[in-house]
Amino acid sequence: MSTQRSVAKAKIPYTRSDLYGSELPAYFGESLRMVSFPLGGIGTGCIGLGGRGELRDWEIFNNPNLNFRPPYTMPYIFCRQGQHKIAKVLERRLLPPYHASHGLPPENLSGLPRLDEAIFIGTYPVARIFFRDDELTASVQLEAFNPMIPGNADDSAIPAAILIYRLVNRTKQRVSGSVALSMSNEVGRSGGDGKPAGGVNAFRQAENFRGIYMSGRKHKKGRVGYGTQALVTLAPKVTCATDFDEVGWVDRGQKAWDDYSADGRLSGPTRRSAADTDKRTLIGMLAAEYDLRPGKAAEIVFVITWSFPHRLAPGRVLPEGTTRRPIRNHYAGKFPDAWRAARYVAENFERLRAETLRFERALFDSTLPGVVLDAVSSQMSTIRTNTTMWLDSPEDEPAGRIFAFEGCGPTEGCCPTNCTHVWNYEQALGHLYPSLERTMRLTDYQDNLHRSGAMVFRTTLPLRKGLPLWQPKVPAADGQFGTVVKVHREWRISGDDGFLKRLWPAVKQSVRFAWKGFAKWDADKDGMMEGIQHNTYDIDFHGPNTMCGSLYLAGLLAAREMAQAVGDTEAAEEFRSVYESGRKKYDKLFNGEFYIQKVRRLKKGEEYEGFFGARFAAGRPKYQYGFGCLCDQLLGQWAAHVAGLGYVLSEEHVRKALGSIFRYNFRANLAEHQCCQRVYALDDEAGLVICTWPNGRREKFPFPYSDEVWTGIEYQVAAHMIYEGMIQEALVIVAAVRERHDGIRRNPWNEFECGDHYARAMSSWSLLLALSGQRYDGRTQTLAFQPALWPENFSCIYTASDAYGTVAQRFRRDTLEVRIDCLAGRVGLKSLEFTWPRRRRPKNLQASAKLNGKALEAVVSAEGTCVRIALTDRVCLDREDVLTISLRRAASRRR
Repeated sequence: MSTQRSVAKAKIPYTRSDLYGSELPAYFGESLRMVSFPLGGIGTGCIGLGGRGELRDWEIFNNPNLNFRPPYTMPYIFCRQGQHKIAKVLERRLLPPYHASHGLPPENLSGLPRLDEAIFIGTYPVARIFFRDDELTASVQLEAFNPMIPGNADDSAIPAAILIYRLVNRTKQRVSGSVALSMSNEVGRSGGDGKPAGGVNAFRQAENFRGIYMSGRKHKKGRVGYGTQALVTLAPKVTCATDFDEVGWVDRGQKAWDDYSADGRLSGPTRRSAADTDKRTLIGMLAAEYDLRPGKAAEIVFVITWSFPHRLAPGRVLPEGTTRRPIRNHYAGKFPDAWRAARYVAENFERLRAETLRFERALFDSTLPGVVLDAVSSQMSTIRTNTTMWLDSPEDEPAGRIFAFEGCGPTEGCCPTNCTHVWNYEQALGHLYPSLERTMRLTDYQDNLHRSGAMVFRTTLPLRKGLPLWQPKVPAADGQFGTVVKVHREWRISGDDGFLKRLWPAVKQSVRFAWKGFAKWDADKDGMMEGIQHNTYDIDFHGPNTMCGSLYLAGLLAAREMAQAVGDTEAAEEFRSVYESGRKKYDKLFNGEFYIQKVRRLKKGEEYEGFFGARFAAGRPKYQYGFGCLCDQLLGQWAAHVAGLGYVLSEEHVRKALGSIFRYNFRANLAEHQCCQRVYALDDEAGLVICTWPNGRREKFPFPYSDEVWTGIEYQVAAHMIYEGMIQEALVIVAAVRERHDGIRRNPWNEFECGDHYARAMSSWSLLLALSGQRYDGRTQTLAFQPALWPENFSCIYTASDAYGTVAQRFRRDTLEVRIDCLAGRVGLKSLEFTWPRRRRPKNLQASAKLNGKALEAVVSAEGTCVRIALTDRVCLDREDVLTISLRRAASRRR
């Protein structure tokens, strides 16, 4: 992306190519500095692949651990051609600064030769590094990934990092040598004092893989801290050292390097047990050999696996008098030790690789702008960082449940767990792995709903019946009604009426809490919440506002549909009546440009204790936005669009308000922006400020985050703009976010807020939904598309329940050709909906449909530019199935 800037107050600081082009970022030189690409499965933790090819950010021990790199853990390469030989650390040269008070530490082998340059391209879930070095006699590149297959949660939750080094002999002489990898035995780090000790490294040989199994004697099986690691290769010819022998102060690295660099082989022992000691760790190393004739290529595969079954439950939200207890990772049931995980990867390697690359191609072989694909793909990685846990659950739920933090702190998850108001924004898990997302709704309504109907917005782990509600006087209004909308989303995507019926009584109770509960959100039941509304800004809005109010309206509308589906006609009518009243009342908050808050003053004698412990007496309460232009003022309208609920506020006013948000809150240059709060964007960077007061009357002390810039909100607003046809403005906002995460200033695969890998940023998946106009309704088995860009030549990935595939449409000579491929899972289809690419309403349409070349009966109808194709016989697309639709205007008869 171009880094050229326009003048400070320009609203469009990017070229058309920046916004609409298909180019994806490539990182090299200085832009490699902050790159850390997470390699790990759902709920397993991850290892960061650095931009230089280094393995950094080892966060596999059930806790975040940003910047932790185990000693002597790195790749190497050896090349021999005739009498010429060369050995190097298989990483790009280090980037400055080089300062360390005692010199760069020996355990990183910083003084060894490395490669000249690297170009890093990350198309999550796959990273590729193209190395350049003038001295090497073989070219080398790296492909790295962890299996990721939408809908297939089990194969997307393998505790592994797969590294494939591809070497090509581009000379006219034979080249031989090896690629090696060394790894520290860190078993024991996840328990007690956090220090590995008592390690045991053993070389093991299996039919199609071999390597080092790393265990420890510090923690017993079944205890927190117990675990195993493995370093294996699929290469047939391997030498091994199970430890770098300790022969002096810093001699272990010297000995290992001298051994390897001499001939590319390791002469160390293949079996070794170390005595219990807290003073050092064991270092294992594998060297996989290659032999290339001129023009030939080879791939050397390394697999790093781990298994640390038990973790401590998050401790910040435990009720008084209870202690932290161990909980088990779901992956441990399938992979109780790292060797079993290595075996599974080795035995299924070709399939796992092919299916991951298939998903990558489906996502990126698209007509969507590159900046959107970059935002969508990079942030879905949060599903597979320490932000997200997949834990065992009661015996009647063998699939386990998803629990999650808001983000990752330095050594612990931040803000536990399942925070409803932050996870309101997330859309990636809900569409890529909807069966896992549904487990979060079970927790919301089966475990976190108070008998009053108030929903706890943070989950206490481990789940135990009868625990008191955490902070019972502060349910989150936005979180509670956003969760109602999410139940509707999960029901629509799955079409599972049983799921809805299971939760409906609790959902209904949670909606009615607005009128009958102690929070008194809408005590007069007029559809407008006048009461005190705790929300995602960690404060309480006093009085009507559309940030919480639009979610209330969307929740009422969703609840009405769900009530009708389960036959609860009384509730359906009740919710409809309140919704209709509220829709009219909230529109009175529109000031001609945007929606404001009507601040409710505290009455004489009325006292209120806020979330931060501050007490407020009579008068205007602190931490409000009043006459401000809030980016989140239409949050519920965005959620309603994603859920397929339509408009909950005036369509005309919604579009005007979005225009005002862009006009008043987007800054093309933040150098003069004043923020005494946390800073996420600054200097010449562009971004969307959470709240502004364009007409004056700024609160003396507005809510604490008002001057900040949050990527999760930026993506939400941008996606909403796309739904409303404001495509250029939306792409400007997305481009600003991704330009800030350029590898120099920030890691492109870590958008942080209250912690790293912040969940709110997964709102970026809604950009894809909005631009493609896609929606799958499992209730009616309808797949719909309404491309917002280039409908005459459009292609995109789609998800449908626990399946996914691609759709492509081409329009030529009054004929619309549509192709739908199913790439994994099963997609039930009874009808399809498309938008006719021309503005003029299509007439006299004829449709022909084929499944794998076999004709199907189809009936076509049109309403405006919306074309609906009803399939006479129900179709179920399986993997590899192709459905084609041809729509053309019938020839008119001439008299």
